[in-house]
Amino acid sequence: MPATLRRRVPPSSERRGHDCTSPLDGIRVIDLSRVLAGPYCTALLSDAGADVVKIESEHGEDSRHLGPFRDGESIYFNVLNRGKRSVALNLKNDEDREALLTLIENADVVVENFRPGVTKRLGIDYAAARARNPRIVYASISGFGQDGPMSGAAAYDLVVQALSGIMSITGSEASGPTRLGESFGDLVAGLFAAWGISTALLSARATGLGQHLDVAMFDSMLAMLPTAHSQLQSTGLTPPRVGNRHPVSTPFDTYRADDGLFVLAVASQSGFEKLAQTMNRVDLIADPRFADDTVRTENEPHCVRRSKTGPPERPSPTWSTFSALQGSPARRSGTSNRHSPPHRPSTAESSNRSCTR
Repeated sequence: MPATLRRRVPPSSERRGHDCTSPLDGIRVIDLSRVLAGPYCTALLSDAGADVVKIESEHGEDSRHLGPFRDGESIYFNVLNRGKRSVALNLKNDEDREALLTLIENADVVVENFRPGVTKRLGIDYAAARARNPRIVYASISGFGQDGPMSGAAAYDLVVQALSGIMSITGSEASGPTRLGESFGDLVAGLFAAWGISTALLSARATGLGQHLDVAMFDSMLAMLPTAHSQLQSTGLTPPRVGNRHPVSTPFDTYRADDGLFVLAVASQSGFEKLAQTMNRVDLIADPRFADDTVRTENEPHCVRRSKTGPPERPSPTWSTFSALQGSPARRSGTSNRHSPPHRPSTAESSNRSCTR
């Protein structure tokens, strides 16, 4: 027998006492997904006001057992499953499968990230869902899509990052291809799925018909490479790794000053001129090697070396030197223990509780 629906943790807006209507109020989402890409997608839908019903096995979703833990609960799981309700179903059991299809009859969205073919074998694929509810928006998230020669291949973030090419442009020549510090293959797929679901819901409202969304991690990562793609189309060459600096703008990198590391992002001629004036190096403005963004990037080593050197009577630059720039894109380099500014709500503060079993 299916377990009873557990309590729902209110959306963050309710917990802060705000009286407002969320854009997805009244939308019910059946969440069949696990671990990261799917749960991230449905967490975003929950943030927007949707009622998300998470389907788990009797042993609980895999990420309940992933650390770190606080008070015996996975913080990782709670972050990704904030604001959801949970019900335990054995999808290989006929009665429980029928219970799921009954839930789908009164739902608006289904999200799943099984390997392609699994939902069909279980009898809970889009065709089965649509037979019960023609308005259903059914999102399938996978590594390489629902069809094609790689559809059945196992996909993890590292694999997708490597195949998409993003690792080839991340890091330095010395480091070699480098993985991004978060599982962006999963996260970007979840983000695209949430966006696709939102637009499909608008279509369903107008037509009365749902649709099947096929979201691939690989496709999603490719869509995140517009700069690399434009370079490739322009030169026909694989873009090189350039470390923290920008491939087409200069100065745009992490720099070391007397009082620590800072980042500086200058992507326009007016910005470079303000920088030169702030550093008392107006001579750089007239230097033909730094006349625009393109030639500055071509002469990046010279530009950076000149920028780091001030007149003899001035000390070497400190990061605070650049804060004098109006609208300066310069900031001290921080670490992952820095949270959102006080006036900006963070995911962490709204996810310390989540669905329970």
